[in-house]
Amino acid sequence: MSDELKYYYLKIHPLFTTLTEEQVLSICTQVKVINMDRGETIHDGDGTLSKLYLLLKGKIKLTETDETGNELIKDILTEGECFGDLSLEGFMPPGEQAVALLTNTVVGWFAVSGFKDILEHYPAVAVRYVQKVSNRLKRLEDRHADLVFRDARARLIRFIRDWARTDGSRIGDKIVLNNYLTHSDIAGFISTSRQSVNVLLNELRDSGKLSYNRKRIELTDEW
Repeated sequence: MSDELKYYYLKIHPLFTTLTEEQVLSICTQVKVINMDRGETIHDGDGTLSKLYLLLKGKIKLTETDETGNELIKDILTEGECFGDLSLEGFMPPGEQAVALLTNTVVGWFAVSGFKDILEHYPAVAVRYVQKVSNRLKRLEDRHADLVFRDARARLIRFIRDWARTDGSRIGDKIVLNNYLTHSDIAGFISTSRQSVNVLLNELRDSGKLSYNRKRIELTDEW
């Protein structure tokens, strides 16, 4: 990828928006960029090189596979998020895979040693990075609480509300989501079966709260 495109993607990433053009250009020399098709996977859990990834464009799901082959979706990331060795301690999350949910997903990565140098040189980036990681941990805490205290229907409603807040577009009196997730993806995220997701979505549709097809979900103001 050209330095011009690297600059464009980094300049609009939340970590770097306070930096000058010269500072962003200097960071461009350290970042490597990957273009991914839908379904393409990054798997770096062997620890050979610790990396910090930035989602520059598109959507990513972070997954692990259990002993029986079932896929657990740990998180669903949108543009501006970070993943990989978030602790910057030199250890990639074992077994974690990042799967592109959209064609033309763009991911940048830094060697952790190089990213630490960036944080040392640019305190504003360090502050924003801490905020990013803190927000990620808070999201995971909320999800754990959902699994303990909410049933599948309540978890699905919470999931759709969060999805609409972070990724929805208001069109008229409705909020519209581009539907890049399968029922299996949603089931993996809220820890239920694909069949249960199908039944619950049908119930919400029949109650008039939403309409959906393979390409989009439309939510009414009742949400």
